[in-house]
Amino acid sequence: MISRIDHVSIAVKEEEHEKAVHFFRDILGAIPGAGFNDREMNFYWHIYSLGDLSRIEIMKPTGEDSFLANFLKDKDGGVHHITLETPDIYEAKKILERHQIPYFGFHDMGEIWKELFIHPRYAFGVLIQIAEFRPDDWVDESVKFPPGKKFSIEKRGDRCRLTLAHPGGKVTVDLTKDETKRLAEELGLICWELH
Repeated sequence: MISRIDHVSIAVKEEEHEKAVHFFRDILGAIPGAGFNDREMNFYWHIYSLGDLSRIEIMKPTGEDSFLANFLKDKDGGVHHITLETPDIYEAKKILERHQIPYFGFHDMGEIWKELFIHPRYAFGVLIQIAEFRPDDWVDESVKFPPGKKFSIEKRGDRCRLTLAHPGGKVTVDLTKDETKRLAEELGLICWELH
């Protein structure tokens, strides 16, 4: 039902937003991806990539009637929700219904995004967003391969750097000479068996 944790969403007050962006982007090195100002729900969100496989979302209210107002009433910011990726939101709904787990906020926006939420009272104190989407659509070009490319290999001193495509980015592994040789041998054996 769940492919992976896609991102952790942090909500901050409007006046704390620039400090939060500075902290994650300028100090921790997060790379900005997609962002959007949702005028219907009165909030702004922006996805940031951290390292190979991690992402955060920074949200802020953009009006007094934002759904974030109550969450931020007594604090400047905090973890708002965790987003879990699913390959099939309709199958996820069926599983939740079969297990009598209530959900709310179901939206089907076509190929771009489908989502639902599980209230913290049914998820051990954590607001869970389950979503079906294409992860590469939401990250900066610099943290992903171009379409059709799945890996790269580069020599780095006495090591080999292997970088593989991953949903919403890439993952990099540095291999010793012996590890590189073993990988090549095993790939050769497996690929030979495929023919």
